[in-house]
Amino acid sequence: MLRYLALGDSYTIGEGVPVNGRWPVQLAACLRDEGVPLGDPQIIAVTGWTTDELSTAMDAASFSPPYDLASLLIGVNNQYRGRSAENYREEFIRLRDRAIALAGMRPQRLVVLSIPDWGVTPFAHNSGRDVARIATELDTYNAIARDETRRAGSHWVDITPLSRQHPGRLADDGLHPSAAQYTLWMQQALPAAQAALASL
Repeated sequence: MLRYLALGDSYTIGEGVPVNGRWPVQLAACLRDEGVPLGDPQIIAVTGWTTDELSTAMDAASFSPPYDLASLLIGVNNQYRGRSAENYREEFIRLRDRAIALAGMRPQRLVVLSIPDWGVTPFAHNSGRDVARIATELDTYNAIARDETRRAGSHWVDITPLSRQHPGRLADDGLHPSAAQYTLWMQQALPAAQAALASL
């Protein structure tokens, strides 16, 4: 059975949705349906984590490398807490490199997803947030992650437009995505995951 490691925050652990609604779990199930013997993901993710908090958690986690597939989706909480783009780049690169190492030093086995735009949610609007600023800052973060992902030779998946096109597909908290939105993300990530595993 092939092994999959999913790293992230609330968007990877699926805050507010059942376990089988999480996009990494959906992705593994979809690949199995296509005949790929991929187990359910080992998920290292907690709601609210920033890049450095994910890194600290990885220091304490138990891993069994090399993983056949890895995914990374991180950074929204850096933006939420007002951290700089320069800090995000430094910490993203470290996480990217750690994920690649856990995938057996095979960058083509890593799939990185962009940060969705939480500024389109009722939570952001009802709390009086500057939604234009949120969008601009997330676009800057995502440009950094895209460039650094491609520089390493890993796969980049842009799901931010989906978050903006489907602002109503949310969990009950009015902030986090619903399982239906995660399905859209999974479908967007599927070709990259297929390409990553095609190198087996």
